[in-house]
Amino acid sequence: MKQLISLEINGHEYDVPVSPRDVLADVIRKKVGLTGTKKGCGMGDCGACTVLVEDKPVLSCITLAITCNGKKVTTVEGLTLPDGQLNPLQAAFVNHGAIQCGFCTPGMLMSASGLLKRTPKPTLYDIKHEMSGNICRCTGFKRIIGAIELASEAMSKGVK
Repeated sequence: MKQLISLEINGHEYDVPVSPRDVLADVIRKKVGLTGTKKGCGMGDCGACTVLVEDKPVLSCITLAITCNGKKVTTVEGLTLPDGQLNPLQAAFVNHGAIQCGFCTPGMLMSASGLLKRTPKPTLYDIKHEMSGNICRCTGFKRIIGAIELASEAMSKGVK
């Protein structure tokens, strides 16, 4: 039996019919049409599907969509600035070489974004701890960690 839920995704309202077992990743990708969120393992192990729900990182491949009714969701598409430019975190990933194949990148960006919202000046430990739920097979974490540190510095200086 389908139920209509309301989601605010990246500042836009969506009323979406869902079944009780629909996961948020599928709703975002298939029903709303935002394909930046990747569905990697489908079991919550890789972090590729990470989105922010009420500014907290969640694994959308194991989050039932119905539990997000009435909540604010941010996907990787929602990180881009209103003028279409990359935000400091996205720019740091590009400029620091923290992207290769790109499959893990949306989840990495969303986990890092959640961290920087909570902790604008994270320590190396904070970054490593936050990113421990995300897997990258191409880039290696040194560049990803460096990009997050660069973004934190830029954001603390007011760079948008």
